[in-house]
Amino acid sequence: MKHPVSAVNPKHTLMSRRGFARSGAALALGAAFDAFPAPASDPGTPMSRELPATVQMQFMRPGQLEKALRDFPVAYVPFALIEWHGRHRPLGNDALKAHGILVKTAEQFGGVVYPPVYFHEGFPRQLLVPLLTELFQRLKKTGFRVILGVSGHNVQGQIDMINQALAPVVADGTVAGLGLWEITLSRSADSNTDHAAKWETSNMMFFYPDLVDMAALGDGPLAPDMKPPDGIGGLDPRKYATADVGRRNVELAAQALGKKARELLDSLSEVRKTAKPPVIAPGQWWMI
Repeated sequence: MKHPVSAVNPKHTLMSRRGFARSGAALALGAAFDAFPAPASDPGTPMSRELPATVQMQFMRPGQLEKALRDFPVAYVPFALIEWHGRHRPLGNDALKAHGILVKTAEQFGGVVYPPVYFHEGFPRQLLVPLLTELFQRLKKTGFRVILGVSGHNVQGQIDMINQALAPVVADGTVAGLGLWEITLSRSADSNTDHAAKWETSNMMFFYPDLVDMAALGDGPLAPDMKPPDGIGGLDPRKYATADVGRRNVELAAQALGKKARELLDSLSEVRKTAKPPVIAPGQWWMI
């Protein structure tokens, strides 16, 4: 059975960062996001900012990867770029947030997080898409049944690029794949994105507080709509960003991504019954 490459509702088409800021969505959530109800939170202690190495592929031993493939064969691939994100935050923000959210997803649901991919839709697509297709094919051959390509760089071109690269990989119906933003499935009053403003700053304050320098923004007014010299789009982070806002955003995004991964994996239950058990050892596997 073939599965769609992308299940993103076309009514919620992604837009450019500048378009997002100018749309007013970053300033007035409410009714604009009624179609994205927030998932119910799980009771218990607040989510930790720790990012366990046990679900990050580059830190895993062969036996750990093999077990992950048997238990929950989902690969999470974060995508982003090096980009201006205000004077107060790191240039690699988009990859750091996507990677962090996916690590928390894998921690809760299972699966493995691939290292961040910093190539983006600004590169020549005729060169980049075949390369990404090869990466996805290698993940498939390793034994992953679901591949989620999650972009922390919130522009439509990123999703188009990921889905174009996934198309030949999922064509035989033995693997399900999806390209989406980190907040596509969780967007609500408590989970959203912007550019270097309330949401993205809050994410960094939660994951990497030592990388955020709010004093660098000064005390004066910020230029609106991502205009120079500040390049910020959304609510003033000095007033609205907190680590708790970031934690809640991450909790909801991770929960929604994990549920989608499980849904896609469940849709392949018959395929998994006949699949050969993965073996991570010389003679059967060597590298991705």
